[in-house]
Amino acid sequence: MVIKVFLASSSGSTAIKKKQQDVVGFLEALKVDYTQLDIACNEDNRMWMRQNVPTEKKPTNGIPLPPQIFNEESYCGDYDTFFDAKEDNSVYEFLGLPPPPGSKRARAEEEEEQEEADEDREEEELRQLEDEEEAEVQEEEEEDVEETQEEEAE
Repeated sequence: MVIKVFLASSSGSTAIKKKQQDVVGFLEALKVDYTQLDIACNEDNRMWMRQNVPTEKKPTNGIPLPPQIFNEESYCGDYDTFFDAKEDNSVYEFLGLPPPPGSKRARAEEEEEQEEADEDREEEELRQLEDEEEAEVQEEEEEDVEETQEEEAE
């Protein structure tokens, strides 16, 4: 999975430049594999970005501004949603990526998976015990029937 960051290399807006630098710098710090796609000098990139930002995420004028972030073809969000994810320590979820090994989130997921596996194992053991008890009861009932039949035969 490759993260795509749509940027404008020749933006006249210092606010957009700062937002782009913030996204790229943070992804580099996390060592996330990403690709920068320039919308200023590549019309195909610009059109692809505009067509693939969901309508409900576009500004009122209908033209999304960079940076826009995608995971392959899947839209992740713009700078504001990226910033919120960064503040919430949920950038990996925002990007649709698994947390890195050894991170708190990865350990929490591993613990949760282990707890689920333990619960599944306990349920299976309980089912086996119930099956064994049921088999014993059925065996006893069959023995009782046989004894009753033998007594009646005598």
